[in-house]
Parts: sequence; structure tokens; C-alpha cells
Amino acid sequence: MTSHATFRGQSNWSGGYYELSIEVGSSDDARIQAILSALWSAADVHGCFGRRDREPEEQDPVPCTVGSLTEFGHLYGQVCLPTGQLVVCGCVAIRGGDESSDWLDFYVPVGALDQAGLAYWDGRPFFRSDVMDEWLAAIGAETFKSASFSLGVIGFEVSGCTDASTLAGKLPQRRDIGYLLPQGDVLHYGAANT
Repeated sequence: MTSHATFRGQSNWSGGYYELSIEVGSSDDARIQAILSALWSAADVHGCFGRRDREPEEQDPVPCTVGSLTEFGHLYGQVCLPTGQLVVCGCVAIRGGDESSDWLDFYVPVGALDQAGLAYWDGRPFFRSDVMDEWLAAIGAETFKSASFSLGVIGFEVSGCTDASTLAGKLPQRRDIGYLLPQGDVLHYGAANT
């Protein structure tokens, strides 16, 4: 197994997360489950595990469910990047409670991107990878076909940076991150442009 796909490789989990963060649109477990199932399938994640301190072959897989997210906090797997490298990945639910909707974050740690040799920094004052943005946007679009959501944002640690109600159905003209914004049944992608 390559070093960027090992769970025990602590450097794989370092440096923050490049993510597709999805605003579910409600706090209903059934909605989160539908999006989680669609997302895991769209990303073609290998395995579903509750621990990252053991390699996949050293632990039993767990169901890819809201119950497992609640029990373990995160779900972990391995995913093939668009460049062909297998890397570690994860998912976490951020529950908003009564005041706001829930979020589901699918992420690849920056440490794993480094180990895989994926370029994501080009001198800009923030992390960006056009390759990762396009790949995560495609995963989000495929997810939306099976399980609609309120908003998706793509980039380095983007969870909670905005929400659908703030955007009010309009993509920002200047975008430091990528946006997947539904308008009716159609999902529009606004790539980062700064």
C-alpha cells in the first residue's frame, strides 16, 4: 500500500482538509443519510471505517450510516484522486441543531495530497487546487442527482464559511472557493475565480 493511503501514516492526516462541504438543508437524519450514501458512492470511496489508528485490513468495516458517524465522529476510507493515486479520506457531520441545517463534509487531508505529490499551492494567499476543485465539484454534482441539498462549497477548510440563505440563490461574482448552488432542480457550479 502506498504511503499516502495508509491510515496510520500520521503525516497523511496533517495540514488541514481540502473538502466538499454540503449544507444538507435540514437536520433530519434521513436527509443526511441520503446525502451520505450518495456522496460515498459518487466519490467511489473504498471501505468505510470508524478508526484511523488501524489499517483497513486490521479492522472491521462499519456501515456507512448516520449512526456510524454519531458513534465514531468521522468515517474514513480511501479514494482514488483524479491523478490516479489512492489516498486517505474522511467524512464528518456537523449538526446545526434547531437553529440551522446540518452539514456533511467529505475531505482529503492536505498531508495525503502532499504525499501523493498533488500540486495545490501556486503562490496565492490561500490553498487551491483546480484539479481537486473540479473533482469535488463532479462528486457533488453526482451526489445531487440522487440526493438534493441546499449548498455545496469546495476548497481548503470551507465548512461553515457561508450558507444557502446568505447567498439567496445567487453565486458571488468574486469567488475564493467553489460553489455548488441549486436553483430549482438544477445545480450550478461556480468555480473559484480569484
